[in-house]
Amino acid sequence: MPLLEIQDLTVEYHTDAGIFRAVEHLNLCLEQGKSLGLVGESGCGKTTAMLALMRLLPDAGRIVGGKVLFEGADDEHLVDLLRLSPAQMRAYRWCKISMVFQGAMNALNPVRSVGSQIREALLWHKTVPRKQTQTEIARLLDLVGVLPSRANQYPHQYSGGMRQRAMIALALACRPRVVITDEPTTALDVMVQAQILDLLQELQVELNLSVIMVTHDLGVVAELCDDVLVMYGGRMAEHADADTIFNHAAHPYTRRLLHAFPDVDAPRAKLASIPGFPPSLDNLPPGCRFEPRCELAKSACSREIPVDVQVAPGHRASCLLARPGEG
Repeated sequence: MPLLEIQDLTVEYHTDAGIFRAVEHLNLCLEQGKSLGLVGESGCGKTTAMLALMRLLPDAGRIVGGKVLFEGADDEHLVDLLRLSPAQMRAYRWCKISMVFQGAMNALNPVRSVGSQIREALLWHKTVPRKQTQTEIARLLDLVGVLPSRANQYPHQYSGGMRQRAMIALALACRPRVVITDEPTTALDVMVQAQILDLLQELQVELNLSVIMVTHDLGVVAELCDDVLVMYGGRMAEHADADTIFNHAAHPYTRRLLHAFPDVDAPRAKLASIPGFPPSLDNLPPGCRFEPRCELAKSACSREIPVDVQVAPGHRASCLLARPGEG
C-alpha cells in the first residue's frame, strides 16, 4: 500500500478574468522511503498540485475533484486529506507532510530569528515539551549542517545555502514522513546546489523519508529520484521509474526535454530546444496540450484528449501515439 496517493486531482483558479484549470486528472503514488521527481516547464501545474496536496492553495485556488490519500493513524487505512476539516488537516500538515518552499529568503520571516521560527513549529504542533525546544532546535540545525550557535541570527545573516538548509530544518522539525521540495536549488551557485542535493539525499536515507522533488532540472532528477512524473499543461505526460524515463521515454514531450538537457557522455552533442511556448491557462488546446509544439502530431491530436496508456508495467504515457509494449 502506498504511503501517499493522489487520485484524479483537478484544481482550478477562479479569477475576475474567468475560471482556469491549472491541474487536471493528476494521479501519482509515493511509497515509504522513495523519491519522486515532478518535472516540467514553468506553469505546467507542478507547484499548484503540491499546494493542493498540502491544502495551501491561494484564495483563488479551488480543488474541484479528486482525492489525496495518506496513511492513517492505524497504518492500515488511507485518509483522504481533501475531506478533512482545517483543524484535522493541521494534524497532518508539517507533522506528516511538510514542504520546503521555493525561495528560502521569501519563505522565512525576515524579522524573526531562524531559531524562533523553528521553535514556533515545534510548539504549535506540540512536537516536544517547551523546555526541550532549544535542544531540539540545536539538533535540527546540526542535522542540516548549520552551527547551532547561529540559531539566534536572522535570515539576512545567512548565506543563500544556509537559508535553504534552515528551510530544510524547519520542514523536518515535526519529523514528517513525506517532504516536498519545490525547486530546492533555485538561485544557488553550482557548488552550493551540489551541497544541498547531497544533504537531501543523506537525510532521505538517514530518516527514511519519502520525497517529492518539484523541479525543471533533469540533472537533479537523474541524481536523486527513484521515479519521475512529467507534467505538461496541467496534465500528466509520462510516469515511470527514472531509468525508464531517461532511456525509454514514450511521450514526445519527455523526449524533447531530454534532448534539451546536456549529456555528460556526449559533451559536444547539440542541444535541441522545444519550439513554441507552453499553453496558457486561458487558451488551452482542445486536444492534446502538447500538440501545437509536437513534431509527431497527427490530425487526431488536435481534437482528442489523450488518455493514459500503460506502455509497460509501471510505465504510463498520456499520448495518442503511445502503444503498449513500446517501453
